[in-house]
Amino acid sequence: MPQTSVVFASILGPSCSGQGQPGMGERGGGAGGSGDLIFQEGRLISGSLEALMEHLVPTVDYYPDRTYIFTFLLSSRVFIPPHDLLARVGQICLEQRQQLEAGSEKAKLKSFSAKIVQLLKEWTEAFPYDFQDEKAMAELKAITHRVTQCDEENGTVKKAISQMTQSLLLSLAARSQLQELREKLRSPAMDKGPVLKAKPPAAQKDILGVCCDPLVLAQQLTHIELERVSSIHPEDLMQIVSHMDSRDKHRCRGDLTKTYSLEAYDNWFNCLSMLVATEVCRVVKKKHRTRMLEFFIDVARECFNIGNFNSMMAIISGMNLSPVARLKKTWSKVKTAKFDVLEHHMDPSSNFCNYRTALQGATQRSQMANSSREKIVIPVFNLFVKDIYFLHKIHTNHLPNGHINFKKFWEISRQIHEFMTWTQVECPFEKDKKIQSYLLTAPIYSEEALFIASFESEGPENHMEKDSWKTLRTTLLNRA
Repeated sequence: MPQTSVVFASILGPSCSGQGQPGMGERGGGAGGSGDLIFQEGRLISGSLEALMEHLVPTVDYYPDRTYIFTFLLSSRVFIPPHDLLARVGQICLEQRQQLEAGSEKAKLKSFSAKIVQLLKEWTEAFPYDFQDEKAMAELKAITHRVTQCDEENGTVKKAISQMTQSLLLSLAARSQLQELREKLRSPAMDKGPVLKAKPPAAQKDILGVCCDPLVLAQQLTHIELERVSSIHPEDLMQIVSHMDSRDKHRCRGDLTKTYSLEAYDNWFNCLSMLVATEVCRVVKKKHRTRMLEFFIDVARECFNIGNFNSMMAIISGMNLSPVARLKKTWSKVKTAKFDVLEHHMDPSSNFCNYRTALQGATQRSQMANSSREKIVIPVFNLFVKDIYFLHKIHTNHLPNGHINFKKFWEISRQIHEFMTWTQVECPFEKDKKIQSYLLTAPIYSEEALFIASFESEGPENHMEKDSWKTLRTTLLNRA
């Protein structure tokens, strides 16, 4: 099932998060700008690519603000591949080093070298995947080799480089192993159902036979969400921008592989929606279907209370699928007051205003939290992606003077950084392997099988449904 299709309008506020001013010393412009960098009220808002790259590189008495480092390294890949950026950083470093060597200032040269290593350390920690490229790794080795030449006395710089390299290799190895594991894991089996009898045997296990406590199931869903979302990295999310920007044809073609984690997480949402629909539609007795619907309503409510909005939306989407929504006799027996509240929270009007208010409340709770449980915020991923998409579409990458519109990238970076903060929360709930195994591997019906099961539970009520049912029967009989 495709996720909720809604047009969003993400409005960039007048002030963007993150400071562009140097953290130590001065470089580039003043309050009004100098050269190719423009500041507004102490915030970097635009600049040429070359000036922004120079602003990234430390000097003897300057080190860039950490927020700028993250934002520029994240957004620069829209304009230049990471290995090319690293090569340019190396050139700027070499030029500065040669100037210091010409002045015979050993103390300053050591200070400069230490800052370069610190910059590289922040880069490798924030975006280790940039260095899986052989070109990038070669550039990294070239820069660190030049830096160590001024560190022959006590070897402190060499030691820092060695620790950085070891940590980088461990990160790359761990990520590679995780990707291999994901590729081995299969998606839940798609059960197309018998030709005309979609109902399972009465003894077949359903979700209530595995877990009948809505809170426990919500906790296990949260466990799965946090586990899956933790595999998403900032550069993966930046692909939302990079892949849409056809003008930037020089970006890395290999970046296409990075969307795997995004697609896998999106697929989890769709599978959960279909699982909910399957669990409802395959129940034989109306009384039990009613109980199943009320159970999932309670699970969705518990997800909302936890701050797991993604699972909550998936469950609601599953119950709103046509094969489930058309079961009027079943729904007439359901106490829908709680469901109405949930749908109110996810009302798409005014750009999902109600959901955004709830998300803001969960975010504030997370920021003031004293326990891991209170820190949980799992946004509706599809809406987050669309926010980034429209933020990118509404605001241009370049200003009329040719400068990069860095104000836009401050905001994109702020939203991605906030999302990454949420993904790093450790799940406080104990893992139940039995429940999770069912959620991840239970067969789910195809759309055809769902309609068959639905029509067998409650026959078609109008001409359109009768035609659909007739077409389905003919198709399946011919296929048999």
